[in-house]
Amino acid sequence: MPLFKRKPFGLAEPPEDLEPCELVYQVRFTKEIFRDYQEYLNRINLYRQRVWMCKSTGKSNSTYEEALVSEKHATQKVQQLPNELVAPALHIIQFSMLPLRDLADVIAKKLQKDLFVGAQLYGRKDGGLYPCRVLKLVENGIDKIQYEVAWVGKSKKTTENAILLGEDLVWKKIPFSRSILKSFIRESTCRSIPWVLHEKLAQKYGISTDPPKDLRSRFFFQDGQLVNRTKKRKNENRNNVVEVNEEFGKSKRKKVETGKSDAEKNIKEENNKPKEEPVKYPIDDLLVQPGPDDPPFTNRPSPLRDFNVPMDSVGDLLMVWDFCYSFNRLLHLCPFSLEDFENAICHKDSNLFLIAETHSALLRLLIKDDGEYSLALQKRKRKPKISLITWTEYICDFLEMINITELCSYMTTIKRGHYGLLDTNAKLQRQALGATRRGEALEYARKKREEKEQLKGESGADGLVKENNMESTGSNPHIAENGNLIVETGEMVEEVISSKQSNVFYNRRQFDCPSKKTEKQNVGPKAEAINITNLNEKEAQKRLTGEKKEAEEKKSKEKREQRREYFEREMEKQNIRTNSLGKDRDYNRYWWFSRDGRIFVESSDAKQWGYYSTKEEVDALIGSLNCKGERERALQKQLEKFYGKICLELQKRSKDLAHKIALEEAVLRRSTRVRAPLGENPANAFLKYVNKWKED
Repeated sequence: MPLFKRKPFGLAEPPEDLEPCELVYQVRFTKEIFRDYQEYLNRINLYRQRVWMCKSTGKSNSTYEEALVSEKHATQKVQQLPNELVAPALHIIQFSMLPLRDLADVIAKKLQKDLFVGAQLYGRKDGGLYPCRVLKLVENGIDKIQYEVAWVGKSKKTTENAILLGEDLVWKKIPFSRSILKSFIRESTCRSIPWVLHEKLAQKYGISTDPPKDLRSRFFFQDGQLVNRTKKRKNENRNNVVEVNEEFGKSKRKKVETGKSDAEKNIKEENNKPKEEPVKYPIDDLLVQPGPDDPPFTNRPSPLRDFNVPMDSVGDLLMVWDFCYSFNRLLHLCPFSLEDFENAICHKDSNLFLIAETHSALLRLLIKDDGEYSLALQKRKRKPKISLITWTEYICDFLEMINITELCSYMTTIKRGHYGLLDTNAKLQRQALGATRRGEALEYARKKREEKEQLKGESGADGLVKENNMESTGSNPHIAENGNLIVETGEMVEEVISSKQSNVFYNRRQFDCPSKKTEKQNVGPKAEAINITNLNEKEAQKRLTGEKKEAEEKKSKEKREQRREYFEREMEKQNIRTNSLGKDRDYNRYWWFSRDGRIFVESSDAKQWGYYSTKEEVDALIGSLNCKGERERALQKQLEKFYGKICLELQKRSKDLAHKIALEEAVLRRSTRVRAPLGENPANAFLKYVNKWKED
C-alpha cells in the first residue's frame, strides 16, 4: 500500500449495518465505502494530493492512484526474479544493518555467483565463449562446485554435454537489476535497518525470525514488532519527567480550571471539531450533487436516430464525408451534402457517379504520392487515368495491397460488377482507409502552405493578402500591396481639418492676446470682455476636440471588431480538422459540422449515435447542462460560443427540408397516368450528382 508522508496509511472501515439496497459512495481504486458524501469527498481530495510515496520504488510526490500503479509495475518486475534466487536473497536481507543501496550491491554480487539449474550462460570452450544451459550440479568432493552444462547450437538445440567450473561460466544476461533488487527488498520487509522480513515470508522459506546475538542487546520483539531498547528507555524517561513536572506545577498553580463553566467547554469542543470546507467548483461531473442554489434545469431531449445506414456505420459515414468536404479542393471533388452521401451509400446501384467520383478522387491522390499503391499499379501496368468503367479494378488493386482479410473477401463481388450489393459498413471501411492514409499527407501539405503564408505576411502589420481582403472586407478597407492597412480618407480629412483649426486658433490667440504690460495698463471693461470671449472659445474648442476623440475611438473599435471577425472567418477556413464540442456528464461526445448544421451525439462506447436538428432542442440541451461539472461546463461554453452559427445553419436546414417536402408532395399529386422522372424527387438528388471540379 502507498505510504502517507513516509508512514503506513490505514483504509477506512466499511460502515456497520449496511443494507443491500442502500445507496453509498465508493472509492474506485481502494473500494472504501462511505455513507456521508462530505467524508467521501474529503477522502477523494486527500488521495488526489501529491503527498503519497510508492512503497516498492520509493518514488514520492505522487497521488494515491499513481503510487498504486507504480507499486503494481514494481511487483510485476519483482516477479521476474527466478525462484531459485529468492531464498538466498532473503537470507542476506534478514536482520541486515546495511543501507538499501549497499544491501542491493551485496545481494547482486552474491547472486551472480549462485548458478542454478536451467540458467542460460556462456561457457568457455576452445578459447571462446559459447551459449550453454546448466543441467545439474556435480559435487565430487572438491571445494569448487562443478556444473554439467549442455551446449546450445544456433537452432537452440542441445548438441553435447560438458562439465565446467563456475569460473568458466559467464552470465548471458543477468536476470535482475539494482532497481528490481531494491523493490524486492522493500516489498519483502516490514522494517528497515535492521531489515526484518514479513513473518509469513520467513516461515515459507524456513528463515529464522529470532535476532542474532549481536543484535539481542539492542533489539527485542514486542507484539510481533522489532523494538529498539535504547529508544524505548528514552521515551519512558521523557514520560516520567513530564509527569513529575506536571505534578510539581499543579501544586504551585491555582486550580483555575475547576471554575470554568460548561459553556466554555462546549465552545472548545466545537472549535476542535473539523470544519467542513466548501466545495470548489467545477469538479468531476459524477461527483456533483443537487444543491439549493442550482438554477432550474430543463429536461434533456432525446436525440433522433433515424439514420439510413446501420448504427455502427454512422461514425465512419461522418468521418469520410467530413474528410471529402474539408479537402474538396485538393481532391478536385465537388462538394455534396451528408444526406446525399448517405443515400448514395445505401443505394444498390453499382455505378453511381457520387460513389465512383469519391473513390476515384482518393485513389488519384494515392497514385500521385508515388508510394506503395503507385508502385503496385506500375507492376500491373495500369493507366493513371481512372474512369467510370475501371474504378472498381483500382479498388481491387488497393485491397490486394493492404491485404486485410475482411475486406479482401468482398473482391469477388466487386469484380463481378455488384458493388452496390455490398454492406454499407464494407463500403465505408474502404473509403475510411483511403481517407486516413491520405490525411497525413494532406495535413503535411497544409502546414507547408501555412508557413508560406506566414512568411508572406511578415512584411505587413496585419499579415493580409490584397485579394483576400478585397473579397472579404468589401468597399470600405483600403489596403496596400504589401499588406499594410492605409488610414481611410475620411479620417485623414478630419485630422487635417482639426490640425488647421487648432493652428488658426493658436495664431488668433497670439494676435488677439496682448502682452503682460498692456494687460496691466488696460484693465477696463473692454479687456474683460475680450478675456471672457477667449474663455468661451477655449471651452467650445475643448468640447469639439473631446467629441472628435470619442468619434475616433468608436470608429477604431468598430474597425478592430471587423478585423477580428475577419480573422476568425479566415481561421475557420484554415482549421480543417473537426474537433468535438465537448462531453456531458455521462461522457457522451457532441459533434457539430458547420456544413450540415445538426449537432450529433456519440455515446461513450461509440456504439450509439443521434442528432439534434432544431433550435428548441439546442436550447433545451444548453439548459440541461450543469456548470458545476468540469465536462458540462466546457461543453456549455462551446455551445454558447457557436450558438449564433448553429441557429443560422439549423434555420437554413429547416427551410431546405420544408422546400423538399413541398416538392415531394407536388410529385405525389401528379396523375398516376403521367410518369414523373426519377430525378425530380428531392430524395433522389444524389442520382444527378456531377463532379464539376474533376481533373481533365
